[in-house]
Amino acid sequence: MNGAPDSALPGCQIETAKDNVLSNQRLDTKSKRLQSLDQFRGYTVFGMLIVNYFGGYQACPQVLKHTNDYCSYADTIMPQFLFAVGFSLRLTVGRQLQSGQTWESYLRVVRRLLGLVLVALVVYAVSPRANSWDELTKLGIWGAIQEPLKRQWFQTLMHIAVTSLWLVPVIHRSSTIRSGWLIGSASLHVILSYLFNFTWCNTSPNAIDGGPLGFLTWTIPAMLGTFACDWFVAGSSSAEASTERRASPVAWSLGIAIALMALGYLFSCGTRFYDVQPTEKSESVSKLALDPVLPASSRIEQVTSVKSNWTDWCAEAPFVKPPESSERQWNYWMMSQRAGTLSYLTFAAGFSLAAFVLFYLLCDVAKLQLPLFTTFGTNALAAYVLHDLVSNAVQPFFPKDSPYWYAYMGLLLFCWINWLFLRSLQRQKIFLRV
Repeated sequence: MNGAPDSALPGCQIETAKDNVLSNQRLDTKSKRLQSLDQFRGYTVFGMLIVNYFGGYQACPQVLKHTNDYCSYADTIMPQFLFAVGFSLRLTVGRQLQSGQTWESYLRVVRRLLGLVLVALVVYAVSPRANSWDELTKLGIWGAIQEPLKRQWFQTLMHIAVTSLWLVPVIHRSSTIRSGWLIGSASLHVILSYLFNFTWCNTSPNAIDGGPLGFLTWTIPAMLGTFACDWFVAGSSSAEASTERRASPVAWSLGIAIALMALGYLFSCGTRFYDVQPTEKSESVSKLALDPVLPASSRIEQVTSVKSNWTDWCAEAPFVKPPESSERQWNYWMMSQRAGTLSYLTFAAGFSLAAFVLFYLLCDVAKLQLPLFTTFGTNALAAYVLHDLVSNAVQPFFPKDSPYWYAYMGLLLFCWINWLFLRSLQRQKIFLRV
């Protein structure tokens, strides 16, 4: 997450009014500022507030909840952060290279990203690992860090930092090299998931957002953001910006977005290999498939023998809840944010690009803006840090089983308090950048 298109990378700093004016002047000398990126980011931050606060309430609609076995609306939020980060990273490094800076630029970026790693380690508190020194020594290093690695540490901020670090070596390269890096990263994730990672992420304590190896598929929306930067911003990269920028970025981007969403859905159809057959329903079937990535030959033979129509191979559409695990075992090909699966992040990357195009048309073409999204989008890190504190203050007075009117009143109060804090910072021209 970040506060402005040209300063989206970690390195926690307070930016004052003077700094902000200078930053905008530097930006305007190279190209017109994309208001759509701030609005897109603000929409994403606001969506995060609603999902994170309201997801545990009985009154919350299913589409706003994370369930880890399909792509709900809640699961589209985090990929949009990665998309915006990739966009901004490409823009920042490209402009610095145009100014003649080389290794200094990369060192600055890496230093700021490592700063975000430190912020994540501090923000995501870990419960005591042992009650005594003897217990801690018995746990050992792996026993002490296994749960934080799978859950507490590797949440949004850490994934942004690690994914960005993974992009740095190729962030200034051609689209061909970046495409190869994306495909290689995704392929490596599939291989590691086959070897151990999918089962490990779904074994207690369950991972969050793909765990330590999630960056390999979070690379998909982040790298797509770098391509969008080339298409929509003149002067965004070093040597090839002028040649790679499309004459019609909107039409081109929408075509890519639709293709990626279709490809993600096509990947997800592999989940139909894991339908529980009628002869197995009387037996005790495990939630997780034993062959979650590459179906065993016996499974392939059994499933193909009962699926006679092509529609039998079609997975549920995104945002539609699939059958329970008693009807279909969990596997790598379902859209799962918990495991950071290929189908999920391919679809979500396309969805992120389509959403950004909509904001581009509304904000940069039609010149429409929503002040609410401006407030949240220009101070995204502050919003992220504050929202947990505000939630801890509000939720104790609003039980999870509250009636609809009372639960929604709590949600409104939560969003309003967050807005008050961020609006105050905005008026004072204080921005927490990453």
